[in-house]
Amino acid sequence: MPRTAPPVAALPAGPTAQGRPGRDRRYDIDLLRVVCTAAVVLVHASAEFLDAGHRTTGVLGDSAGRFAVPAFFAMAGWAALAGSPVRGEAQLLTRLGRILRPMAVWTAVYLLWQYVSGPPLNGGAKEALRALFGSVEAAFHLWYLYTYVPLLLLLGVAVLVLGQRAMPRWSLLLLTAFAVAPAVTGDARTLTGLPLPAWDWSVSLSSLGYAVAGAALLAARRRGPRPLWLAGAVVALVALTLYQLTVRHPAAYGSAAVAALTFSVLGAVGGVRVPERARAALVRLSDASFGTYLVHLLFVMLLVRPVAQGLPHGFWAPVALAVTAAAATALSFAASVLWGRLGMRKWLG
Repeated sequence: MPRTAPPVAALPAGPTAQGRPGRDRRYDIDLLRVVCTAAVVLVHASAEFLDAGHRTTGVLGDSAGRFAVPAFFAMAGWAALAGSPVRGEAQLLTRLGRILRPMAVWTAVYLLWQYVSGPPLNGGAKEALRALFGSVEAAFHLWYLYTYVPLLLLLGVAVLVLGQRAMPRWSLLLLTAFAVAPAVTGDARTLTGLPLPAWDWSVSLSSLGYAVAGAALLAARRRGPRPLWLAGAVVALVALTLYQLTVRHPAAYGSAAVAALTFSVLGAVGGVRVPERARAALVRLSDASFGTYLVHLLFVMLLVRPVAQGLPHGFWAPVALAVTAAAATALSFAASVLWGRLGMRKWLG
């Protein structure tokens, strides 16, 4: 997401369950995760070209990848409601921990990177405090997780309550804390006079809608002709690009054009058959997608930003965006696969 995007959701990301024990693995979901992760890198690479003055190229790239964040919410909804719903509170809290632990590590990494590479934002310490409240510019791409975590908590609690499991006391307490935190923070700011940041750990209605509607679409046995979904994706992409060029950029994730593109992509990819010879490699990339999402901003800043800033205006910009975004994506996936093989995924995603 470009750093100007309103905090409604990301990149994605986070571990996505592949189905209940005994069920076949959903390789189409693996494929969708990999595609969406690459699309997130494209969006952030496009933001660098926009910042460097290559507006048309940046908008084209951003439009091509803008479906990724809503699609990640759809996959989260499918996993929570259909693919692998939690069977107890301990499992739900474990899933949250698998996201929060790498999130904390990478927040610290990006804060340190900002401190070393340039003037600390907001004095350094203030920026670190803001990270606890749900907004950190040094790692702006993590805003998605500030919505993903409470969304996962909400859906998990709903599954446990509707399934008449044992009362999920700690999860309900945590969910209540998320619900009252914005008002408590505002009251504390008024009573103490401290410049406390706004509380941004929250679930928007659009993200919840993508999660539930996307879960239904991904779980459906029949989705209609795939060529029709592909045609719909092409039309929606053209409409979104024109909208972003003429009306508003960045387009809100809850906008009609983004929703049309997102559900068209979900319908086109959902249920696709992945050749058996490609499945092992696809699973490795899918398992590495969360780590790729967390690390990719470093490669975007190191590789894409210098190219975008040094490139003269002209027809070379789209080619440069495609090449640098692909390189940043490949390096990010390679790094994530590497630390996965070294057994570090618990901490690095």
